Amino acid sequence: MAITASAVNELRKMTGAGMMDCKQALQETNGDMEAAVDYLRKKGQKISAKRADRDATEGAVIAKSSADFKTGVVVKLSCETDFVAKNEDFVNLANSIADLALAEQPADVAALLNLNLGSETVGERLINEVGKIGEKIEIPEYAIVHGDCVVNYIHAGNRIGVLVEMNQAANDAIVAAGKDVAMQIAAMSPVSVSENDVPEDVKQRELAIGMEQARAEGKPENMLEKIAMGKLQKFYKESTLLKQTFVKDPGLTVEGMLDGVSKGLTVKSFSRVALG
Repeated sequence: MAITASAVNELRKMTGAGMMDCKQALQETNGDMEAAVDYLRKKGQKISAKRADRDATEGAVIAKSSADFKTGVVVKLSCETDFVAKNEDFVNLANSIADLALAEQPADVAALLNLNLGSETVGERLINEVGKIGEKIEIPEYAIVHGDCVVNYIHAGNRIGVLVEMNQAANDAIVAAGKDVAMQIAAMSPVSVSENDVPEDVKQRELAIGMEQARAEGKPENMLEKIAMGKLQKFYKESTLLKQTFVKDPGLTVEGMLDGVSKGLTVKSFSRVALG
């Protein structure tokens, strides 16, 4: 049967699929609009399966905090190309998923995918988006944080999202300090909050590297361990958040900056999610 332009346009508005895909769907289903919608959904599933092994290293990372700063979420919605990642509809979808996560507070990615986003689940929506866009789209990372004050920050055009959990209740000064810390985390990518939180395997690796460097420099064997311990302390200063030099004021550490804002103020945890 002849497929009218108005029917193609109606299906496009309903599904967001491309003009040619909509026309083909209507031709395959003899103009049955409901069947054409199902056809496009099945096509999306097939494309999704075909692209499952592709690398989705672009996308958008969205971090959000609740109005009372008691909860924060960060969601990474990945795709294959920068062109799709910068598309307004893609970014809007990432924001919608983050809003849903903040409202419903799912525990993990699996629970998030099962939440209803309009008339379909998040998982179904992603499959349909694959059918429309023709790229692999997924949520590889999601985190939720609860605390006295959870501050969010999005860096570099949705490429990095950060949540920072502070140990004191939110006020303007503490939220502002949390933003500064989140910017520090985005830029400096610390391995942990403090040296006490550094995983044991990371410590041992740094000690081993330090000993090998000292040995290569010709240092005496009985001095290698002491030299390696000194290098480990330098690693703590450069790579643990509280000991890092505060980027906005090199005369302070992050720990010192926080204590100056409010006595005893510190970071309990953070979550940093980045593309790539």
